[in-house]
Amino acid sequence: MSDPTGSFADWVSSVQNRTEAALDRFLPQATIAPARLHDAMRYAVLGGGKRVRPLLCHAAGTLSGATPEALDAAACAVEMIHAYSLVHDDMPCMDDDVLRRGKPTVHVQYDDATALLVGDSLQSLAFLLLSEHCPVPAETRAALVSQLAIASGSRGMAGGQAIDLASVGLPLGVEELEFMHIHKTGALIRCAVRMGAACGQLDVDAHRRLDHYAGTVGLLFQVVDDVLDCEASTEELGKTAGKDAAANKPTYVSTLSLARARERARELHAEAIESLSPFGDAARRLRELADFVLTRKH
Repeated sequence: MSDPTGSFADWVSSVQNRTEAALDRFLPQATIAPARLHDAMRYAVLGGGKRVRPLLCHAAGTLSGATPEALDAAACAVEMIHAYSLVHDDMPCMDDDVLRRGKPTVHVQYDDATALLVGDSLQSLAFLLLSEHCPVPAETRAALVSQLAIASGSRGMAGGQAIDLASVGLPLGVEELEFMHIHKTGALIRCAVRMGAACGQLDVDAHRRLDHYAGTVGLLFQVVDDVLDCEASTEELGKTAGKDAAANKPTYVSTLSLARARERARELHAEAIESLSPFGDAARRLRELADFVLTRKH
């Protein structure tokens, strides 16, 4: 890992490179049968993405004194769940998109059936990583598996996606919108922080504060996403811009207005930063990640 006192950009690059190498190591090689499926899994995961969830996992793990090897497994597991969700989300039966991270989506590059199996395979591989490749005590591994299962299932990301699909064309209030995104987007972001913290040692109050930070950053990420969907270009985003508006999906912008959505983002950012106040400089990377989520352009 890079010097923890170095620049944020250097730290981000170090964690991203470490995560990319670990993902490459954990994913089956494309030469292993079934070769087409393994090739598609690698296409879906490698060589793209901001790796926000691994960054959050490593930042929380640094705070809790976790080993880099434990964080590699936890970060890659949550990133594989995230990648699977994008593959399925892009399919014609869901959000039906042809572009992701600046390249054709998996079902376009391969086919629908392969994309479905890629998502299934990445999901099961994520839990295999935690159960067999995370060097923490057995009870901690069990807790990590449980946390990721809840965050990715019907009480987390998948449930949020179900609410999202059922809400097309409906006017949602702010509370309903935030309930949806606490699950759809926020659950995995929150889980990434929880898992990083759980790989080390922290007291109950520290876990509570980190969980509050993670919950607010998860909502912040979605608010900024909705703003960018209105303001950024397809080239900047690496995915089709303006799709939510075209599909008549409820967003923070459609519910609050663009100006109020920006204000809501600033409120959530301030709340996230405040929750880290007792940690002092030890939480530097988590603060910088909250700043990054607020100011990102894609």
